[in-house]
Amino acid sequence: MLFIVRFTDDPSRLSIRQQFMSDHLKWLEAHDDEVLVAGSLREEPAANPVGACWVVECESKGAVEQLLKTDPFWVQGLRRSVEVLHWMKAFPGRKVPV
Repeated sequence: MLFIVRFTDDPSRLSIRQQFMSDHLKWLEAHDDEVLVAGSLREEPAANPVGACWVVECESKGAVEQLLKTDPFWVQGLRRSVEVLHWMKAFPGRKVPV
C-alpha cells in the first residue's frame, strides 16, 4: 500500500534538524525500500523547513506509524505532528517522479 506522510516540525526545535541531519539521511537510506520519496517542506526555497512529506510503501498504516517512530528526527523531538494518509494513485502504473 502507498501512503503520504506529512510532518509538521516544531519551529522551536530547528537546531535538532541541523544536529541530526546526517543520522536522518542515513536512516532514510537504510529504509529506501519503504520510504520511496522524502523531502522537506518550505514556504519559500530559502526558508527554514516547516516539516516534511514522504511517499511510503508499507503493508499497513500501523507499519508506517511504527517505521516513522524510529526516524532520528522523530526520536529527538523535531516533529510536532504527523499525518499518515492512504494514497490512491490516479494512474497506478506511473512512477513517482524524483
